[in-house]
Amino acid sequence: MRSLFSSQAPEIVPTVEPVPTIFPKIEGADIAAVFAGKRVAGDFYDSVRVSPERVLFGMLDVAGVREDTRNILSAAQEIFRKVGCELFSRTDVNESDAMSDLCLRINRGLIDAAAGVRSCPAFIACYHEKFGTLCYSNGGHTPGLVRDSTGVTQLPSTGLPLGLFSHTTCEAPTIGLEKGASLLLVSRGLVECEARRGKTEFGLERIADFLKSAPHDGARDLCVSTLDAVARFAAGAPLCDDRTALALVRSAS
Repeated sequence: MRSLFSSQAPEIVPTVEPVPTIFPKIEGADIAAVFAGKRVAGDFYDSVRVSPERVLFGMLDVAGVREDTRNILSAAQEIFRKVGCELFSRTDVNESDAMSDLCLRINRGLIDAAAGVRSCPAFIACYHEKFGTLCYSNGGHTPGLVRDSTGVTQLPSTGLPLGLFSHTTCEAPTIGLEKGASLLLVSRGLVECEARRGKTEFGLERIADFLKSAPHDGARDLCVSTLDAVARFAAGAPLCDDRTALALVRSAS
């Protein structure tokens, strides 16, 4: 009689971690990201140079705890880097079409990696060094915040979160970043951070107000000062979620 138990050990599929991000050097601009917490949620950011004049970057927030999202994030990063380079490498590329195509490919990759529906708000953008333009897609993510000489402007959602529907589409507008302008992306954990007393959320409006008066320093300094402002508001309350900030700062000269 054949045994019901195999004599061989079951195959162990290793958990794949996303590749650590090394932000590319950008002529006339600075980009960086900083996170606080223990990486327990699905916050993820990445950046890669896709052509001599273009840099692609993004922030994703896959629903679930880190143990369940590692492989999904790794799959998304592989598509982000490989397909991003393929789509944006041409000098005559239509950036809006390329961005929409990239989001669709990442969306389908998330569904395949998760073997089903897995909500993933995502902000993905391509910065053009020569023109100082930003083509972006915001799939249900916290609005991006742009500070320039006119004040602070929100970049709201242009489509649904990724990972929900296989044929979801999203718009990909392009804006100009004047010299000295800053783009700040923050995770949901920052916006929803609560004070120890009162259970009041920090909120996007407080982040926007902080950005108005934040020092015009480099990208990393802007991220750190944003996280510090939220930490002071929380007054020592335990981290309820990962807190991540990503900034792109264009030089004033």
